[in-house]
Amino acid sequence: MSSSSKRDNTVEPTANRPDGEGHAHGPRIGSAGGRHQKPLMIAFALTATYAIVEVIGGIVTGSLALISDAAHMGTDVLGLGLALSAIYMAKRPAADQRTYGTYRLEVLAAIINGLLLFGVAFYVLYEAVRRFLAPPEVLGVPMLIVATVGLAVNVLSFRLLTAGAKESLNVKGAYLEVLSDMLGSIGVIVGAIVIAVTGFRYIDGIVAAAIGLFILPRTWQLMRQALRIIMEIAPPGIDVDAATRDLTALAGVREVRDLHIWTVTSGMEAATAHVVITDGANWHAVLDSSRRLLAERYGVTHSTIEVEPAGHVEQHVGF
Repeated sequence: MSSSSKRDNTVEPTANRPDGEGHAHGPRIGSAGGRHQKPLMIAFALTATYAIVEVIGGIVTGSLALISDAAHMGTDVLGLGLALSAIYMAKRPAADQRTYGTYRLEVLAAIINGLLLFGVAFYVLYEAVRRFLAPPEVLGVPMLIVATVGLAVNVLSFRLLTAGAKESLNVKGAYLEVLSDMLGSIGVIVGAIVIAVTGFRYIDGIVAAAIGLFILPRTWQLMRQALRIIMEIAPPGIDVDAATRDLTALAGVREVRDLHIWTVTSGMEAATAHVVITDGANWHAVLDSSRRLLAERYGVTHSTIEVEPAGHVEQHVGF
């Protein structure tokens, strides 16, 4: 006999069955990113508006650091747009063959954001080397003005996305882009001041290279998290062997087989397991205690537990 959690905030009984009548299911699950859609929309509008201004400012002043910061803001616009689109599409109900809905689109958006960040970082490093070999004339004061306004926009967007980045990998991808832009704006401001005061034009390339080097390890971390989800590896911090032992220790449980725990999208952990019960055990109680343990101790919000009698002979198919 098996049961799985429903995706809503109510408790509904199962269909009337001789051995499962009236059994209640769990709460609806939802992606963490969906709870932060409004801050993403505001950050998207702010970034898109200022990206155009910063691109023009970078061309006018001739600053690579400013152009690299403008390029980051351009990827922010695309990245935030991808994050918003993924959240919107993930809200579509499961239908046809999409039995888990479209939640994984948020993870794909995080991967695309990571690829964009890698591309920008390597491009900026390449351009920085060229600038070291032949540093061009850079207008320090206009560069300072544009970068200061850009910093204000980045700080506001950063604050809007901070909470969501702790819960959603999709939002975290957009958050990292905004963070890199914010630090990039600070670097551009420092470079503009140095150029205006000392005329040391190499600082522009140094700042641009520092921005690129800062982005790379954080982008790699984001990509690793997203790839773990795509590969359906158990979430970090969850010990599958320990979960198996905890389930086996429950009253009425004789054995636990084939426990799988994975992440559907950020904030949505899922699990399946075969739980063999002892003779005379109450399968209702075993089912409820198993699902409660996975939810409370391991944060699994969607569990499917197949309860089997001790004498059942399982026919393995597939893996």
